[in-house]
Amino acid sequence: MKIISNRQITDAAMELIIEKGYSNMTTKDIAVRANVNETTLFRRFGSKKEIILRALSEGFWLPVLNTKIFADADWDLRSDLERFMLEYIKKITPDMVKMSIGLRSPQIYEDTAPYIMKVPESFINALQSYFEIMKQKGKIIEGEPKVLAQTIFSSIFGFVFLQASFGNMLSLSKQEKYVKESIKIFVNGIE
Repeated sequence: MKIISNRQITDAAMELIIEKGYSNMTTKDIAVRANVNETTLFRRFGSKKEIILRALSEGFWLPVLNTKIFADADWDLRSDLERFMLEYIKKITPDMVKMSIGLRSPQIYEDTAPYIMKVPESFINALQSYFEIMKQKGKIIEGEPKVLAQTIFSSIFGFVFLQASFGNMLSLSKQEKYVKESIKIFVNGIE
């Protein structure tokens, strides 16, 4: 008798979230992907929603963006911001973006939003702290740290979202070039 782990089931469900979104997948789809009987899903989890919430609560499917990169700052605005943005691009893959979009279905969004927002919140908060210290050091003269953090985040999030959605069809430059050029423009405005 083959033993099926809960992780096999949650992994199957999250893969389907990426491929189809929450609304377009069924418990039958999850059962087929996990190679289990649909009854097993209901017996172990109770519902499709509970499978997804279990997967999110266990953390295997959430990107880990280590905010230690902010603690290792060189306090050189340009190089620090380039490193922060490239780290975000490395961790927030197209599949992570597609998963986030799939988890925004109205039937489940109220429950998934706290999980989805963890990474952006931690990144923005760490950036804000970085800008506050840079302001105290006199290395930047313009801008409210929270707004600066949201500006950088919006820029990199937009780039990652476009790449996840359209590949290179709308990305006019490679990621390294995009990061360098956008940081150059940003830094010239606040230094």
